[in-house]
Amino acid sequence: MLTTHMNYKTDKSFAVEMDSKDPISKYRERFYIPKQKNGEDCIYFCGHSLGLQPKSVRSYIEQILKDWGTLGVEGWFHVKNPWMIYDQILIEQTAKLVGAKPIEVVVMNSLTVNLHLMMVPFYKPTPSRNKILIEYHAFSSDQYAVKSQIQFHGFEPKMSLIEIHPREGEDIIRTEDIESLIEKEGDSIALIMLGGVNYYTGQAFDMERITGIGHSKGCLVGFDLAHAAGNILLKLHDWDIDFAVWCSYKYLNSGPGSIAGCFIHEKHSNNSELPRFTGWWGHNKETRFLMGPNFEPIEGAEGWQLSTPPILQMAALRASMEIFDEVGMERLKAKSDLLTGYLEFLIDEIKSESISIITPWDIKRRGCQLSIRIQGNGKVLHNKLTSQGVICDWREPDVIRVAPVPLYNTFMDVYKFSEILKANIE
Repeated sequence: MLTTHMNYKTDKSFAVEMDSKDPISKYRERFYIPKQKNGEDCIYFCGHSLGLQPKSVRSYIEQILKDWGTLGVEGWFHVKNPWMIYDQILIEQTAKLVGAKPIEVVVMNSLTVNLHLMMVPFYKPTPSRNKILIEYHAFSSDQYAVKSQIQFHGFEPKMSLIEIHPREGEDIIRTEDIESLIEKEGDSIALIMLGGVNYYTGQAFDMERITGIGHSKGCLVGFDLAHAAGNILLKLHDWDIDFAVWCSYKYLNSGPGSIAGCFIHEKHSNNSELPRFTGWWGHNKETRFLMGPNFEPIEGAEGWQLSTPPILQMAALRASMEIFDEVGMERLKAKSDLLTGYLEFLIDEIKSESISIITPWDIKRRGCQLSIRIQGNGKVLHNKLTSQGVICDWREPDVIRVAPVPLYNTFMDVYKFSEILKANIE
């Protein structure tokens, strides 16, 4: 049985032993692992960008294609998993994944679309309270979205957008600095909108603490969980977060550009004063097909749906979510802490001044991603890693991001990566 307290060792036998004790190692066999030209498995450390394909995806999608081909429009009603209620299959699993009640979650659209839809009810600027707080170096799409919303409401981003920076010489934003800024500027902040895990540094923010201080100042609070969902333990309901959005093609392994998710806290379910953009799939299910002119929202997050759901995308997500449901986020996070800690240990053992880890060392403040800062020509090093069977990614100006995903990566993957990295450090 794996334990969260571990004295790591540098020899290969340690990785072999850890893999032999790993209670969820069997799940690797349920994913396709990209191959090198020599036929060996790649070291795939890019789940933070695109998760691997579950082998069951094909059968789920082929069933939809078969139903469509044989029954046509009747597939909405007269198949084993009718398309009319296909989105319902994912509700319970999604709620468990993010620590929510079923009424609080929905699978729909794409991440940035959902972010814009959530800023309709949750960014309501006034002349005295119109600012949005985001983290420095937030993902670009979040920056574009919040700036465009500020402009849409007639304000200027240079006045209404606040970016919280790390202290000079540091990479991580301290929670106490976020609290101090909210305490100081909170009366003018309409919305706090941070990434649950920052895409660049891998820092996981203290969402519960930030939400509490935000609410105490009258701010609404939302999170982009693109790099958090399926990566860290989430308790969105208990943390009293107003809303959250996430994609499903990273840690949730649903395929490139696949359908996204959304959380809206239960306390907002029956607030008729919240504005929203509406569409027919968010309408009362009992009267949806009466095609009446007046919108009646479904109670909860489902009432924010707009369009007919993309069933093929949902089928791919369903294949992955069933694996998550089997394993459980607690077991995944326990292995993730060990696996990422092992990677951190081996990188530190290289003892090179040309590399450093900018991701927090505290396992409560990170998931499985480590961001490695490279002094000098980091792109050259990244290219060398790629040529030797390592799939990770490069982010300007100086970071290689690697993520040993607990569902399908092994301790031996981590060991081999460290040996390749060490051999190529100049």
